[in-house]
Amino acid sequence: MRFRKAIEEDLEAVVRLLADDELGAKREEYNEPLPDCYYDAFRAMEAQSGNQIILAIDGQEVIGCLQLTIIPGIARQGMKRAQIEGVRIDKRCRGKGVGEALFKEAIAIAKSEECGLVQLTTDKERGDAHRFYNKLGFMASHEGMKLIF
Repeated sequence: MRFRKAIEEDLEAVVRLLADDELGAKREEYNEPLPDCYYDAFRAMEAQSGNQIILAIDGQEVIGCLQLTIIPGIARQGMKRAQIEGVRIDKRCRGKGVGEALFKEAIAIAKSEECGLVQLTTDKERGDAHRFYNKLGFMASHEGMKLIF
C-alpha cells in the first residue's frame, strides 16, 4: 500500500468511496459521468494552499481517502491545525489497517506543516468510526455544530 495526493483523474474513485455507505449514498451523487460539482470543488481545493485529498492505493486501486486541510489561525498563539474530513475506506479493506495507516500519513503531513493539533468531525450515527478514532487517540473534546443550507 502507498499514499499519494489525489489528482483530478482520481475523482471517480473518491466519489465512489464517499457514496458507498448508508449516509454517503444520501449525500453524494455517484454517476458516470460525475456531476460537474465534484470537478468544480476539486479545482477550488487545488487552488487553495494546504487543502488536499490523500489516497491509499493498493496496486492501481484507490482503497481509501481523506481530505486534509491545513488551517492557519490566530487562536492558541497562532497555532496551525489540521482538519480531516471525508474519510472512507473501501468496504473490502476495512479492519486490515488501511485506515490507521492513512491517518498516520495524514498526521505525519500535519506535523511536517507544523500543526499543533489534528481535528475532525464525525457523524453521530457512525459508532464504528468513533471507536476507530478513539483507538487512534482522538478525544471527543468539543461538541460540533453545523448550519446546513
